Amino acid sequence: MSTAATTKPTQSTTTTTKQSSTTTMEKRKPVFKKVDQLQPGTSGHTLTVKVVNSKKVPQRGFSMNQRPIRIAECLVGDETGVIIFTARNEQIDVMKPGATVIVRNAKIDMFKGTMRLVVDKWGLVEVTAPASFAVKEDNNLSLVEYELVNVPEE
Repeated sequence: MSTAATTKPTQSTTTTTKQSSTTTMEKRKPVFKKVDQLQPGTSGHTLTVKVVNSKKVPQRGFSMNQRPIRIAECLVGDETGVIIFTARNEQIDVMKPGATVIVRNAKIDMFKGTMRLVVDKWGLVEVTAPASFAVKEDNNLSLVEYELVNVPEE
């Protein structure tokens, strides 16, 4: 006698778990720029600068959480030139005249056709060891006025 054995397929659920491998990516080394290399509309700059002077701007408004916004315009520079840095709130405490600071992830904002160096919430301003360079104050990039020109496409 021949018996045919029938096998009933069993349902098995296979669950695969994705293991997250924590690979440590090496951080890029910051590329330090000089003040004279700054151009309008650029961002992601890292600079080492000295604070030449700082003056507070009169308060005009409040932030969204009804705290007063403190703003100061600081003249900062290195051996190639100077530019106005717009400091906000806690950044003002760091920007003391004569201090050497490292500005990370800064961007260039245009204000009335002139360049201003700004660090927003994604950047960092930190005090560092005093630098040995002398600030070249006769090359002020914030005094150069830029004009947006539309070039017609042909």
